[in-house]
Amino acid sequence: MMKQYFELKAKHPDAIMLFRCGDFYETYSEDAVTAADILGITLTRRANGQSKTVEMAGFPYHALDTYLPKLIRAGRRVAICDQLEDPKTTKKLVKRGITELVTPGVAINDNVLSYKENNFLAAIHFGKTACGVAFLDISTGEFLTAEGPADHIDKLLNNFAPKEVLFERGKKPMFEGNFGNKFFTFELEDWVFTENFGREKLLKHFDTKNLKGFGIENLHNGIVASGAILQYLEMTQHFQIDHITSITRIEEERYVRLDKFTVRSLELVGSMNDEGTSLLDIIDRTVSPMGARMLKRWVLFPLKEIRPINERLDVVEYFFREPDFKDFVEEKLHLIGDLERIISKAAVGRISPREVVQLKVALQAIEPIKNACLNADNESLRRIGEQLQPCAELRDRIAREIKNDPPLLINKGGVIADNVNGELDELRKIAYSGKDYLLQIQQREIEQTGIPSLKIAYNNVFGYYIEVRNTHKDKVPSDWIRKQTLVNAERYITQELKEYEEKILTAEEKILILETRLYNELVAGLTEYIPSIKVDASHIARLDCLLAFAGVAKENRYIRPVVADDDILDIRQGRHPVIEKQLPLGEKYIANDVYLDTEKQQIIIITGPNMAGKSALLRQTALITLMAQIGCFVPAESAHVGLVDKVFTRVGASDNISVGESTFMVEMNEAANILNNLSPRSLVLFDELGRGTSTYDGISIAWAIVEHIHEHKRARARTLFATHYHELNDMEAKFSRIKNYNVSVKEVDNKVIFLRKLERGGSEHSFGIHVAKMAGMPKSIVKRAEEILCQLEKENRQEGIASRSVAAAAASRPKPGEGVQLNFFQLDDPVLCQIRDEILNLDVDNLTPLEALNKLNDIKKIVRGK
Repeated sequence: MMKQYFELKAKHPDAIMLFRCGDFYETYSEDAVTAADILGITLTRRANGQSKTVEMAGFPYHALDTYLPKLIRAGRRVAICDQLEDPKTTKKLVKRGITELVTPGVAINDNVLSYKENNFLAAIHFGKTACGVAFLDISTGEFLTAEGPADHIDKLLNNFAPKEVLFERGKKPMFEGNFGNKFFTFELEDWVFTENFGREKLLKHFDTKNLKGFGIENLHNGIVASGAILQYLEMTQHFQIDHITSITRIEEERYVRLDKFTVRSLELVGSMNDEGTSLLDIIDRTVSPMGARMLKRWVLFPLKEIRPINERLDVVEYFFREPDFKDFVEEKLHLIGDLERIISKAAVGRISPREVVQLKVALQAIEPIKNACLNADNESLRRIGEQLQPCAELRDRIAREIKNDPPLLINKGGVIADNVNGELDELRKIAYSGKDYLLQIQQREIEQTGIPSLKIAYNNVFGYYIEVRNTHKDKVPSDWIRKQTLVNAERYITQELKEYEEKILTAEEKILILETRLYNELVAGLTEYIPSIKVDASHIARLDCLLAFAGVAKENRYIRPVVADDDILDIRQGRHPVIEKQLPLGEKYIANDVYLDTEKQQIIIITGPNMAGKSALLRQTALITLMAQIGCFVPAESAHVGLVDKVFTRVGASDNISVGESTFMVEMNEAANILNNLSPRSLVLFDELGRGTSTYDGISIAWAIVEHIHEHKRARARTLFATHYHELNDMEAKFSRIKNYNVSVKEVDNKVIFLRKLERGGSEHSFGIHVAKMAGMPKSIVKRAEEILCQLEKENRQEGIASRSVAAAAASRPKPGEGVQLNFFQLDDPVLCQIRDEILNLDVDNLTPLEALNKLNDIKKIVRGK
């Protein structure tokens, strides 16, 4: 048996093999050590010839659904090796084989999957001029592909968050160099990553002559990646994939570009804090798993076309106007469940009887939803109504053939309804109506023998028997066979009872065989409806998302935004959708107005104290814009959103020291990414850029970036720039589309009150020491900091030097043809700093004329040396 084990293990050496032995799945050697650690099961050892021992760890076969998910969640690949024949029918070694290779990317088990998110397998192909990527969720049949530069693929990988990524063997350094090392990966042979192979795989699976119908005929790198995924399914023994009915191209031009920094810093789908709240947490009021998965996709891929955005907004508004319609559809949606994954399970032959009944219930709920949508006064809803398919024949067949409350597993019996199959009804009559027959026999024997206490019963030792008390044993007929003697009674069997027992026992076995056959025929019939039910699932998910938008809008007082094809962003009394829900009871969120365009007010520089709300203002502006472009109402009194094609944020930085990147390096990488990809339709948020380096370097970089965004025609993006560099306020006088604002505060009795209101004009104070005091800094340190601040401010006034920053000096540079006035003390010039120091150290009152001339000569030499 161990020889058989090692031969099978050699096929998948990197996977933990669960080896079926009777009623247990066993693991051996290193697999056993790993499995025992992950699963918390006992590790034992057994002799394996020549005084050697082998490690073992196992669990009952029926507990597979409990233990398999733990191995997959631990990032392990698992080969399931089953017995391919009944051990009772052979005297030789039982034939075994690997029936499935389960990996994080191809898991179907409900205990592994999260109902609110997809379980994607991805493949990456590194082409000569671009990268190809494909994503497949085998649990839903969703198959997507795209190609583009590495940064576009990186964005897709982060948004789709695949559980496993495939790439060509030997390309690991290239993969990690472009996409990092956070993904669970697997390498395939190079022959898999060729276009001919990929195209052949796709054409064979979809049974088409070309790929034009899917819109990917010329997506060469995407085809390679997609073919690699289909090959991997074959390698992992996933052959029943009829539910993968199409492949869709991810069209970059249809969606707002959100890089991974923006998704993270805006906390769109996950919080940077363990117990934090994301935008998705706030707006997700979906009732179906399909709706939850679709909503997450919508949040990560906002639209940038007006028509589909307004179609979504129209439906949400209709739900607002027609609350009865909304309540009716919502009530029916609660009945539908995870239609998408249920029909996919049917395709792979893993659908349980209860899930078949749930499919029936879902199809029954779809019909009234269809009728309601057809009668709605909204074009989008009527279109959904036209495309919903209740699949009445399938629904009625399930209702006719499957019992309403069947067991979870088919091998438990009692799944097929009565009057479906005559033979099954007859067998059931024999097996389950036996009690009446036995009572008849019992009554007959009482009458014939005259034994009133005679009774017929059953046990596992010798089946059915007749029990007679000792007081009546002399009346027992001679043809009865005594089987057991008790203290007060004797037990007998008869030929009639033995024949009936055999009939009952074989009937139960035959019932299970017949029910399984009838059930499998029904499941095979389900596969014909896969395309129709997948369309239903998509439309139900869409309705669910839009109902969620209507619900959250009503609950949180959101309004419908105006989405227009222009460059105006005009938000009146906007609120942060997450923060406003986390305020203490009774505290009101301070709303603010924000106006941006590309003609009058393109860039707003926001100054103000720490903790005054600058970062919240930046984030709420982006969130309101994105909510509008996913078709959701927004937290404001009014909002005009000129279409945004990209949203960039540089908000907060986390050190990446493990790969040699400091805070400042992370800042500069993110800023460079923004500046290299800007367009006039972009929305840019900078929060305290440049704080990771020296003050003058930071000011210089910040100034230059703002100036570039203002002056460069291709980069004229709407921008919010929050900063503590008050010197940047000078830019308003130099550049026509830059305006200064500040988040106001009020000082009362030497205390600072944060008003959190955006006002026109710059601010000159950061109140950093006040914030330190609020944070619980020791009083002695706060007091000393105040003393040092007073001293520094006093010295600065006395010297009158450095009153203008380098950035301000840069701003004073003349336009062509104008005169030049140099700032003598340019603090970034080491020569001028040396001259300044020479002058400051002079004792002018006691300087002789000759010493003054010599000192002047020394300064002249310094200048010449320059």
